[in-house]
Amino acid sequence: MVRKLTSLPSGRVASWVVLALWAALLVPALMLAGRLGDVEQNDNSAWLPGNAESTKVVERAGRFQPADTLPAIVVYDRSGGVTPADMTKARADAEAFKGIENVVGQPQGPVRSQDGKAIQTVVQVRKDKTGWEGIGKVVDAMTEVGEARTNGLGFHVTGPAGHASDSVKAFAGGGGLTAITAAVVVVILLLTYRSPVLPVLPLLTAGGALVTAEAVIYLLAKHAGLTVNKQTGFILTVLVFGAATDYALLLTSRYREELRRHEDRHEAMAEALRRSGPAIVASAATVAVSLMLLMLATLNSTQGLGPACAVGILVGLLAMVTLMPALLVVCGRWIFWPVRPSYGSADATEEGVWRRVGTAVSGRPRLVWIGTALALGVMATGALGFEAGGLSSKDQFTGKPQTAVGEEIQARHFPAGSGDPLYVVTRAAAAEKVRTALSGVPGVADVSPPVTKGGEALILGELRDDPSSTAATRTVERARTAVHRIEGADARVGGNTAIILDTQEAAARDSEVIIPIVLVVVFLVLTLLLRAIVAPLLLMATVVLSFGAALGVSALVFDHVFHFAGAEASFPLLTFVFLVALGIDYNIFLVTRVREEALLHGTRRAALTGLSATGGVITSAGLVLAGTFAAMASLPLVFAAELGFAVAFGVLLDTLIVRSVLVTALTLDVGRWMWWPSRLFRRPDAPHPPAGRPEHLEPALTGEQGGGR
Repeated sequence: MVRKLTSLPSGRVASWVVLALWAALLVPALMLAGRLGDVEQNDNSAWLPGNAESTKVVERAGRFQPADTLPAIVVYDRSGGVTPADMTKARADAEAFKGIENVVGQPQGPVRSQDGKAIQTVVQVRKDKTGWEGIGKVVDAMTEVGEARTNGLGFHVTGPAGHASDSVKAFAGGGGLTAITAAVVVVILLLTYRSPVLPVLPLLTAGGALVTAEAVIYLLAKHAGLTVNKQTGFILTVLVFGAATDYALLLTSRYREELRRHEDRHEAMAEALRRSGPAIVASAATVAVSLMLLMLATLNSTQGLGPACAVGILVGLLAMVTLMPALLVVCGRWIFWPVRPSYGSADATEEGVWRRVGTAVSGRPRLVWIGTALALGVMATGALGFEAGGLSSKDQFTGKPQTAVGEEIQARHFPAGSGDPLYVVTRAAAAEKVRTALSGVPGVADVSPPVTKGGEALILGELRDDPSSTAATRTVERARTAVHRIEGADARVGGNTAIILDTQEAAARDSEVIIPIVLVVVFLVLTLLLRAIVAPLLLMATVVLSFGAALGVSALVFDHVFHFAGAEASFPLLTFVFLVALGIDYNIFLVTRVREEALLHGTRRAALTGLSATGGVITSAGLVLAGTFAAMASLPLVFAAELGFAVAFGVLLDTLIVRSVLVTALTLDVGRWMWWPSRLFRRPDAPHPPAGRPEHLEPALTGEQGGGR
């Protein structure tokens, strides 16, 4: 059965059928993928679970005002003081704003600041079916009005609508991210394959996988309620390109080797798929299962990210075991030009750097793994005190867009919370009690009179602090404590600041629940794959230690090199899931090979054979994945830069240090006990690995070094 399945994409006729099927699939996929933005939900309230307090406020406040509106805070400033002509312009602009599509209600203001140097107007913007893109168009239209005939008067649009507009502009670099990611993949593949033509095939295959995955995700979001946003899009791009190219490296490496052993390239590909397929499938399954566990999250954004990325991994796997083999077989041996692997040529299994690393480690393996573990532990201490408490609006960008500049100007001349109040919904009978309690909360600057309708009352509370700051979220906590005490009021506190707080609390809960489950599930997968207990335990320990080291170094770099203000609440969980899943990925490639060699030559000798045979291809795969995640830094967003750096550094650490040094040293030291309690454990093992080259170096799963020569 396995031989029949692996021969399908490599057959003389079947390969052309596979190409035709993929061509037919990509035509509708291209059209559907282009509509993914139509189903994105980028406002924070859509990310929250239905039982969040701020979500309930949005529902109850709908009778007082449209629930789908965001305030745009317009700020004018003049260092020498605003003039009567400036006030006249601000009034005229306010009237002009009312004529812009999706501006609703009456603008509040313009209001002159107490120091006479700034003017503020608050405009409510309706979010239509186009989401953030529609808000961005409204803000652009307001900016066009406000920047006309200023005569030196400064103009900025800030607040939630301004932040949404600048976020759209930041994510508009998604096309650039795809190009940069593809360029990174091409450069690394050129260095790995040393062929100017061969890299085109994995690039085309990864691109086809990305388009198909986006089409599937669009259908799930449209018809199955999957929550996707801009964040999903850029993570999916780097993940599919990185993981799919990794699978291509493993497959192509094995195919090159089989071409030397088989005169018929179709037979060579069938054998390459049979040999490398189990490791590739096991790797993709582990990553996909880990990502699917994000569905246990309460945050809809994280909940939707898991299956979306799992779809990307599985589609990438499907493309690399069907489309990629068909392309390679159809193209023939010339695709490896200028060094084509001819039938009967010498097998250039890697004996260089990784063989030397293995020899060095084998001298004193216990000292090596203890020293390496201690070094990683020291690196992990950098994570002590690291808090992912969220970022304020102005701190979410690596640069300083207009919303950040406007926010600073607003904070200098007006109460920081003006224009973006707390929304308190209560029963009308208790409205005055609630208003009194809210007025006494530290951090609340002003409270509006209650507006009643249908037995409910709405009260607005102006904050003293920046609504997206930590101080403001602490005020929300105090306000909730105060109004919840009022018996029979059924008072709830919402608004944008409350949404931020509920998002942080939901993200913290998700990390506490999902991280242990991911560890257990990945351990079970490894146990089934390796048919042992000790090896999975050791591998899990190395990956967790690697994650801690990556997080520790990242925390220090974020604070002392990049000078970021903090991290988003979901950063630790996403970093953990990506690094654990992808880190186990490379351990599967290595240890699966070691286990197969151990069946023939004992565990200690197999450890060196496995490292030397898989070292090059795994290193190339790690460089590709790290490079694609590093490409996320091209987006002017702190979250993208932090996640990209942490995952890229963690992958390199895992590829170069954990897999090659720590896992190899542990395997050499533990020996046959790695496979306890399987039958392989009962086989006697040599006390020391052989000093020379092992006789058996025939790659069984991943082949030689990335097909490099």
